[in-house]
Amino acid sequence: MSRKILLLQGHPDASAVHFGHSLAEAYARAARAAGHEVRIIRVADLEFPLLRSKAAWDTEAMPPMLQPAQDAILRAEHIVLFFPLWLGGMPAITRGFLEQVLRPGFALARSSEGSMSAKLLKGRSARIVVTMGMPALVYRWYFRAHSLKALERNILGFVGISPVNETLVGLVEGMDDAQRGHWLRHFAVLGREGR
Repeated sequence: MSRKILLLQGHPDASAVHFGHSLAEAYARAARAAGHEVRIIRVADLEFPLLRSKAAWDTEAMPPMLQPAQDAILRAEHIVLFFPLWLGGMPAITRGFLEQVLRPGFALARSSEGSMSAKLLKGRSARIVVTMGMPALVYRWYFRAHSLKALERNILGFVGISPVNETLVGLVEGMDDAQRGHWLRHFAVLGREGR
């Protein structure tokens, strides 16, 4: 069964191809070959301001250049978010992108002060892919993957996206060709299966 997949490339460096870009490309290529519809948004290619207050998030208009991103999110059945671990979390531009597009009235219903809002992005699943220099087990067990849990629960879960799966790819700078090949094949399988 084919799916509508949105691939969000959250690497902030558009000047070079990083391993996270290669993983995303392997996923997209296999997904398309299997008949899935794939759209790709590269956050580093977008120019938008950061939000600086709750009032701005609540009431200011979203920058028009992000409207295609909101349209792609609405169309998607499955969202795959790729980013490198920077200072223990997602890069600022990736977080800023999510803050801009996941606005009241789009991602959650506008509500009266203090009440819980309806989650408007229900019916979509997601996969978070994090590349990092440290071993993935160290991030998960020693650092307890706090930023990943916050993204799953406080951002994606808050707007209704569920289930959210994760793939952590550690030691990316030290990988040899065989290890890189293993991960590229793994992401091709995920893409083919649309998950």
